[in-house]
Amino acid sequence: MHLERLIWILEIVGQKGEATVAEICTHSDLPKPTGYRLVQDLVGVGLLEPVARGRFTIGPRLKQITYSNQSDRALLEVIAPTLKQAATRYGAAFFLSRLRGKSVEIIHVETPDTGVSFLHPGLGKRPLHACSCSKALAAFSPDLFSTGEMEGRLRAYTEFTLTNVHDLQAEFETIRQRGFAECVEEIERGMCSVAAPLSPSGPGAALSIGATGSVRVFTPALRENLGPQIIQIGHEISTILDWDNEQDTTTRRRS
Repeated sequence: MHLERLIWILEIVGQKGEATVAEICTHSDLPKPTGYRLVQDLVGVGLLEPVARGRFTIGPRLKQITYSNQSDRALLEVIAPTLKQAATRYGAAFFLSRLRGKSVEIIHVETPDTGVSFLHPGLGKRPLHACSCSKALAAFSPDLFSTGEMEGRLRAYTEFTLTNVHDLQAEFETIRQRGFAECVEEIERGMCSVAAPLSPSGPGAALSIGATGSVRVFTPALRENLGPQIIQIGHEISTILDWDNEQDTTTRRRS
């Protein structure tokens, strides 16, 4: 468990480029005293290094992590143009989300340039049980959502938010069958979204893309049509990143 916590911290800092202890604790659910102690341990062995007062980045012994093809900056160079095309095509905001530690964060949004009215989802952390971008990842990552840990802890943002873990597990099964997730007024009244992981396994299983709009525009029929389109966009991005081969390798190892 101690090693797993250290890995969470390195993953979060490596993805964000630099982070404070507070940000690390937000994405890992670590208590602040524990987070601070573990960060100092990592600094002591050169795995992290301070870049400003209270902010840390990957240390000299792990610099290759921030320059890998999976850093936020490198991924956005590939993914952002595709999301921009989708936003323009569908007249809706498209977003990219990423699993950080034990939470999911929207890290980038592209909006249409056509003058149409659209809803912006905003950036930042999203609850695992009440947002399409989070549910799309949680459904394909069984270890991410522990029924025992979540029982009685799920917050109701609206009257449509699922707070029963067994109901949520049933929805995860539906998501796995369909390949995409929906959020219909579960965080905010009048707002809904559709999202899918870039791939159900491999590196793409830690990233999801989706679109958001009003319930007036994102009707059930539109969402049913949009879901497979988003899955296809994710597949195209995975192919560009050459993650399909990595996914095949992971599948062969499991079998």
